[in-house]
Amino acid sequence: MSVDSGICHGLTNIIYPLARRVVIPFHFGQLTVTGQENVPKTGPVILAPTHRSRWDALMVPYAVGKPVTGRDLRYMVSANEIYGIQGWFIRRLGGFPVDTGRGGISSIRHTVELLSNGEVLVMFPEGNIFRNGEVNPLKPGMARIALQVESSHPGIGLNIVPIALNYSQPIPKWGCDVKVTVGSAISVADYSTKSVKKGAAQLTHDLYTAMTNLDRSYSATRKSEVRSQKSEVSLD
Repeated sequence: MSVDSGICHGLTNIIYPLARRVVIPFHFGQLTVTGQENVPKTGPVILAPTHRSRWDALMVPYAVGKPVTGRDLRYMVSANEIYGIQGWFIRRLGGFPVDTGRGGISSIRHTVELLSNGEVLVMFPEGNIFRNGEVNPLKPGMARIALQVESSHPGIGLNIVPIALNYSQPIPKWGCDVKVTVGSAISVADYSTKSVKKGAAQLTHDLYTAMTNLDRSYSATRKSEVRSQKSEVSLD
């Protein structure tokens, strides 16, 4: 089965502004975004966020979408998210499915095609939503695809940008605080001199480290805030 994706700008021009100006500000409490300048303005980019909630699909474009970077986003999503009314919207907002358990040749080919054309692609390297507050082991497929693109198009300049999405509640409810931290871009070309197996392993390791460092930064800040709040309560 072939895989394709497209962007209905008539729909994105409604959904994203509505989410950015109404839905997200109304539902969430304090919203903090840092590091937006780390997203390259040109060339192919893989945005690699942690995956904590279904809200992530709106939070990523809120933080680094077209209003911020001037670039449309494409999404690789798990196959079970592409059905029903949700799937209808996802397909028209630039999303396409992949079977995270078995992979999919058509999905991989489409991913390579998008990146070879200089698109910005959102891939959640953990594979699924995790609410344990930690960065979970990354799927190796992202690194392999990235190296395939770089080797097929030497000098294309593919970058991977790690992103930490952190919510103050495991299941984000009304008033939940959110912090989005965008890390420094990782140049895939730096890993293309090794064998594909070694290069992919090192790239996956370095991406995991970058994502973990971003995530730990939030955790440390959050713990400090909690201690400060407890101190204020005890003083009262």
